Amino acid sequence: MASKNPLTIVWISDFPIEWLSDIPAQLQHLPRRHPATWQMVLLAEYEKNPALRLHVILFRGQLAEDFSFIRNGVTFHVLKASPKVRLATFFWLDTVRIRRLCEPLQPDLIHAWGSEKGASLIASRLRWPYVMTIQGLFAWYKQRVKLPPYDRFVEIVERISLKRARVVTTESNFAVKFLAENFPGPKVHQAEHAPNVAFRQVTRRPQTAPVQFLSVGGLGHRKGTDMLFTALDRLSAEMDFRLKVISGPSPQYIASLRNSVSARMWERVEFKHHLLPHEVATELETPTMLLMPTRADTSPNAVKESVVAGVPVVAAAVGGIPDYVVHEKNGLLFPAGDLEAFIKSIRTACAHPLFGRGQVDPETLAKEREYLSPELMAKKFFAAYEAALALGR
Repeated sequence: MASKNPLTIVWISDFPIEWLSDIPAQLQHLPRRHPATWQMVLLAEYEKNPALRLHVILFRGQLAEDFSFIRNGVTFHVLKASPKVRLATFFWLDTVRIRRLCEPLQPDLIHAWGSEKGASLIASRLRWPYVMTIQGLFAWYKQRVKLPPYDRFVEIVERISLKRARVVTTESNFAVKFLAENFPGPKVHQAEHAPNVAFRQVTRRPQTAPVQFLSVGGLGHRKGTDMLFTALDRLSAEMDFRLKVISGPSPQYIASLRNSVSARMWERVEFKHHLLPHEVATELETPTMLLMPTRADTSPNAVKESVVAGVPVVAAAVGGIPDYVVHEKNGLLFPAGDLEAFIKSIRTACAHPLFGRGQVDPETLAKEREYLSPELMAKKFFAAYEAALALGR
């Protein structure tokens, strides 16, 4: 398919607009949700690309009316919509509204970010070529853990979308293999979601007395938060440490852990919420290591951020994590869901000649920084765009 220059690309996305530093006044009241930093990284790269004309479409329920604005050459279309109505119509109302918005734009390509808010399903109903990006691999999560109701709904959306898509991007080698075995229809492009450049600019000054443990990301059973607190509670009698948890607030889940963890453990925990990427990067200057006992994760951004910052990582060997954590080089891996192995790995990491001092192998650090660079991310996504354009609708 011949394409014009520049290409007009439309992102259908739950873009984290509330996290922009220069958000228009009309949107400053919106509450912050998941930061989706990988979209910010690709946006920053594509703002510099004269071959692209980018439009970002997203929905929010707390608006008085639809609102559009231009920032760094990118046009954002923020549409007012009720979440309940969106779900009740199985995203058909969204489809109609996005179709009307796209008709005058005549995009060359649609980029559907994930199935979590219906983007991939909407794109499959439109008449333009599109790329579907996997953000969370719910078909695999379903095999690993019991999904909450909304995630079960997303898994259905994802399954339908993957059967319709012609070009799909995903991150890890694991996810590429999983899609090839379970959804052989689409052409799969591996495109790693790169961390913000602030993480490779971190100046490390690790503190080790006491040991500073860090946890970054969502809280819950799938993320292994219960294992994190149980393991450190068991270790609290034999080592001096502090734990910092950077996440969105989850008061109900934390309350559910209160009775299962000792008061001595809670005295060592500090929570921080709603940090901007550069603020998270600052928090990575001092911890001894990151702990990530997740039961199911495709490619956790917190692991990637720590890896490019030079923070040792103790993580479950699950999903795409082994693509970023090289055992005995920049961290330690243990079998997912194995509490005893997790505890043993923490002990081993604290006694390790590098990890115990908050350091990693420098050659591995350089290699992973190159692999997880924003420039390579942009190049691989653009290759997926070209593949979708070649296939047409």
